[in-house]
Amino acid sequence: MNAPASLPNTSAFEMDRAHVLHPWANFGPFEKAGSLVIARGQGAKLWDEQGREYFDAVGGMWCTNIGLGRREMADAIAEQAERLAFANHFVDMTNDPAARLAAKLAELAPGDLNRVHFTTGGSTAVDTAVRVVSYYHHARGNPDKTDIVARENSYHGSTYLTQSVGKRNGDRIEEFRYKTEGIHHLSCPNPYRRPDHMTEAQFCDDLIAEFEALIAKVGADRIGGFIAEPIQASGGIIVPPQGYLRRMWEVCQRHDILFIADEVVTAFGRIGHWFASEDAFGVQPDMITCAKGLTSGYLPLGALILSDRIWDAMASGGHRWFTTGLTYSGHPVSCACALKNIEILDREGLLANAARVGAYFNTRLQTLADLPLVGNVRGQGLMLCVENVANKATKELLPDEVNESKRISDVCESLGLLVRPIGHLNVMSPPLIITEAEVDFVVDTLETAIRRVSDDLVREGHRLG
Repeated sequence: MNAPASLPNTSAFEMDRAHVLHPWANFGPFEKAGSLVIARGQGAKLWDEQGREYFDAVGGMWCTNIGLGRREMADAIAEQAERLAFANHFVDMTNDPAARLAAKLAELAPGDLNRVHFTTGGSTAVDTAVRVVSYYHHARGNPDKTDIVARENSYHGSTYLTQSVGKRNGDRIEEFRYKTEGIHHLSCPNPYRRPDHMTEAQFCDDLIAEFEALIAKVGADRIGGFIAEPIQASGGIIVPPQGYLRRMWEVCQRHDILFIADEVVTAFGRIGHWFASEDAFGVQPDMITCAKGLTSGYLPLGALILSDRIWDAMASGGHRWFTTGLTYSGHPVSCACALKNIEILDREGLLANAARVGAYFNTRLQTLADLPLVGNVRGQGLMLCVENVANKATKELLPDEVNESKRISDVCESLGLLVRPIGHLNVMSPPLIITEAEVDFVVDTLETAIRRVSDDLVREGHRLG
């Protein structure tokens, strides 16, 4: 065991490479190149250990909505930590910040979503939501109505259960095992990848018919819940066809299937609303999962918001126990952080800024659509991406080993911009404080990077266009 005294003489880069197993670690490249060590953040900007500055167009991990380095956030966290750093939240104990945050979320959430279960993040919120499906239907006398329906290329978290429910390209690896019984996946509602002979409206009809066919095959007496991100985030910024989510919700209503809106990314202003389900897509979900923008990344926190109807069914008779939860559920410091974050989002009009600047961002980003490597530019609010293709007419992708999106992000990084490579995409989800001038910098820098990588690919013998 190394003596602690030796640590100050070792760089964070070296310690990280020697000791840390990162989420989604790619072992070969990591062991060779190590990690980018971030030392400081202010607003939408980051600085690494060498003092190099970057504009963070990724927004941390879809989460730094109000921007970094805010003194009033630090003060709120410190004050609560001094007053009450921790309190048991199990069974019949609570604390003031948790109670006030639950009331605030009930106020902001649509319809009768008035009950809140706090978790540590998005994965644990979704994990709980899926389990509530079984609990709710069992309490109503339907113990076999437990199956869950999700979509291809969806992402709902990284616990064993939530990664089984999600099915994003690249997440399923042979070294892990996944739950398959009782989980069904429908087609991804990606208009860009719809069959060539279909209009978008016909594609939507086909998706709804697919859901109805699955219910007929499996049985409405077995399917208990449907889970959907309003916009599939890590799955590729998939904005569904017009009317799709509303019609899927109507199918759920007809068959007594709970509709879970996974708003871990879309909530708290990402596309201009506190919650996107009703305001953007006309859906009144039975449950909403949220995290990320709930605290703008200042502290870990997630929440499952559920309807009075679900609570009433689970609580009927007064004899049942809800046997799930986490040590840090309702953590007072995290809840105080979330309350201050919501106050800032509201006071500074950041939801409206996300909608306004997001529209400008989308318009500017569309100027890249004519580049030979760019197949599609899509998104809504401050969730946007560029999809790279080898052939614009056929939408054929480059071989995975070409890794063009990572190469583009590497060039961007060298120019002071962070964008996120996911498969053949370059994804952006900047803080909601972003300005139009900063959008111009992002788009201009991304264009430079795409052009440079395109030129390199042509020199390597790849045909583009």
